[in-house]
Amino acid sequence: MEAIVLAGGHEPWAEKYGVRSKALVPFKGRPMVEWVLEALVGAGLEPIYVGENPGLTPAPKRTLKDRGSLLDNLEAALAHAEGKVLVATGDIPHLTPEAVRFVLEKAPEAALVYPIVPRERVEARFPGNRRTYARLREGVYTGGNLLLLDKALFFQALPLARRVVALRKRPLALARLVGWDILLKLLLGRLSLSEVEARAGRILGVEARALPVPYPEVGVDVDREEDLVS
Repeated sequence: MEAIVLAGGHEPWAEKYGVRSKALVPFKGRPMVEWVLEALVGAGLEPIYVGENPGLTPAPKRTLKDRGSLLDNLEAALAHAEGKVLVATGDIPHLTPEAVRFVLEKAPEAALVYPIVPRERVEARFPGNRRTYARLREGVYTGGNLLLLDKALFFQALPLARRVVALRKRPLALARLVGWDILLKLLLGRLSLSEVEARAGRILGVEARALPVPYPEVGVDVDREEDLVS
């Protein structure tokens, strides 16, 4: 099975380290994306890498140029993948093969599976780390930086996925797309995982499922320079 590692983009703070992408910023003596590649290879996956490759170890199966946007990079990488694929961002250096295997083994059958991590797991492993959380009926979760998807079915959802990304800086328009009923329940802490899955599936036109995982390494990325000390 293949994995896609999205390591493009430009973070101004990364320039301090002589690179454009934060995925190449040193973490414990190595470009942080090498830790991601190592975890994926350790779980038996073959990585397709999107971004600048200065000679990374372990070497990805294939390297593609950064096309400038997350969805463009994902679409380009999917052209070289078959069937189901695990997508990872290049800024999760704490990722382990065990966490990856858990996602692969426990994922339900769906076109899109999105791991989520309980807040208590994150705070126990990474005290003081700042994350964005959502309070649901089942608990408080942060989103993961992995995504398991079916290539063929994903392309059905791509037009709407592009629409969601295009609306990310227009909160009112995005709220209308998601639905005010869902947002109100979320604010009140009364929204359930099944309701989130149903609405995501309705918006994207394919079955989408959430997967609670006990591995906080899946949900803790490096957003800021101060996160490098985590």
